[in-house]
Amino acid sequence: MAVAEVTDATFEGEVLGAEKPVIVDFWAPWCMPCRRISPILDEMSEDRDDVRFVKMNVDDNPSTAMSYQITSIPTIARFESGKVTRQAVGALPKNQLASQLGL
Repeated sequence: MAVAEVTDATFEGEVLGAEKPVIVDFWAPWCMPCRRISPILDEMSEDRDDVRFVKMNVDDNPSTAMSYQITSIPTIARFESGKVTRQAVGALPKNQLASQLGL
Protein backbone atom coordinates (compact mmCIF):
# COMPACT_ATOMS: atom_id res chain seq x y z
CA MET A 1 0.00 0.00 0.00
CA ALA A 2 1.48 3.35 -1.03
CA VAL A 3 2.30 5.98 1.56
CA ALA A 4 -0.36 8.67 1.12
CA GLU A 5 0.17 12.41 1.62
CA VAL A 6 -1.85 14.16 4.33
CA THR A 7 -2.27 17.90 4.85
CA ASP A 8 -3.31 20.24 7.64
CA ALA A 9 -6.83 20.02 6.19
CA THR A 10 -6.99 16.20 6.05
CA PHE A 11 -4.93 15.31 9.15
CA GLU A 12 -7.81 15.10 11.60
CA GLY A 13 -9.88 12.73 9.46
CA GLU A 14 -7.01 10.65 8.06
CA VAL A 15 -4.88 10.33 11.20
CA LEU A 16 -6.69 11.37 14.38
CA GLY A 17 -9.94 9.73 13.34
CA ALA A 18 -8.39 6.51 12.04
CA GLU A 19 -9.54 3.20 13.52
CA LYS A 20 -6.12 1.57 13.25
CA PRO A 21 -2.69 2.99 14.17
CA VAL A 22 -1.19 5.51 11.74
CA ILE A 23 2.51 6.14 11.20
CA VAL A 24 3.10 9.76 10.14
CA ASP A 25 6.35 10.75 8.45
CA PHE A 26 6.92 14.46 9.03
CA TRP A 27 9.34 15.44 6.25
CA ALA A 28 10.38 18.11 3.72
CA PRO A 29 11.64 17.76 0.13
CA TRP A 30 14.98 19.47 0.88
CA CYS A 31 15.77 17.12 3.80
CA MET A 32 18.32 14.48 2.73
CA PRO A 33 17.75 12.18 5.77
CA CYS A 34 14.02 12.34 4.92
CA ARG A 35 14.79 11.13 1.41
CA ARG A 36 16.88 8.27 2.79
CA ILE A 37 14.13 7.06 5.11
CA SER A 38 11.29 7.34 2.59
CA PRO A 39 12.01 4.00 0.81
CA ILE A 40 12.25 2.28 4.22
CA LEU A 41 8.77 3.54 5.13
CA ASP A 42 7.46 2.52 1.69
CA GLU A 43 8.83 -0.98 2.29
CA MET A 44 7.36 -1.15 5.79
CA SER A 45 3.97 -0.05 4.47
CA GLU A 46 4.03 -2.93 1.98
CA ASP A 47 4.68 -5.41 4.81
CA ARG A 48 1.93 -4.22 7.14
CA ASP A 49 -1.81 -3.94 6.71
CA ASP A 50 -2.59 -3.47 10.41
CA VAL A 51 -1.02 0.00 10.37
CA ARG A 52 -1.47 2.88 7.91
CA PHE A 53 1.50 4.94 6.72
CA VAL A 54 1.20 8.59 5.65
CA LYS A 55 3.55 11.51 4.97
CA MET A 56 3.20 15.18 5.82
CA ASN A 57 5.32 17.86 4.19
CA VAL A 58 6.08 20.23 7.10
CA ASP A 59 6.87 23.16 4.77
CA ASP A 60 3.42 22.97 3.16
CA ASN A 61 1.59 22.09 6.40
CA PRO A 62 3.16 24.06 9.26
CA SER A 63 0.10 24.12 11.54
CA THR A 64 0.03 20.40 12.27
CA ALA A 65 3.82 20.18 12.59
CA MET A 66 3.82 23.07 15.08
CA SER A 67 0.95 21.63 17.09
CA TYR A 68 2.97 18.42 17.62
CA GLN A 69 6.21 20.35 18.26
CA ILE A 70 8.03 18.82 15.31
CA THR A 71 11.40 20.58 15.48
CA SER A 72 13.60 18.01 13.72
CA ILE A 73 12.89 16.07 10.57
CA PRO A 74 12.44 13.35 9.75
CA THR A 75 10.20 12.72 12.73
CA ILE A 76 8.09 9.60 12.44
CA ALA A 77 5.22 9.41 14.91
CA ARG A 78 2.80 6.61 15.69
CA PHE A 79 -0.74 7.80 16.36
CA GLU A 80 -3.29 5.59 18.11
CA SER A 81 -6.78 6.79 19.06
CA GLY A 82 -5.80 10.34 18.11
CA LYS A 83 -2.67 10.49 20.29
CA VAL A 84 1.07 10.13 19.68
CA THR A 85 2.07 6.86 21.35
CA ARG A 86 5.60 6.48 19.96
CA GLN A 87 8.05 8.61 18.04
CA ALA A 88 11.39 8.25 16.24
CA VAL A 89 13.61 11.12 15.09
CA GLY A 90 16.26 10.90 12.39
CA ALA A 91 17.13 8.54 9.55
CA LEU A 92 17.29 5.31 11.51
CA PRO A 93 17.93 1.82 10.11
CA LYS A 94 14.77 -0.17 9.40
CA ASN A 95 15.06 -2.50 12.42
CA GLN A 96 15.65 0.40 14.85
CA LEU A 97 12.80 2.41 13.33
CA ALA A 98 10.43 -0.56 13.57
CA SER A 99 11.42 -1.14 17.19
CA GLN A 100 10.93 2.51 18.20
CA LEU A 101 7.53 2.63 16.48
CA GLY A 102 6.37 -0.69 17.93
CA LEU A 103 6.12 -2.43 14.56
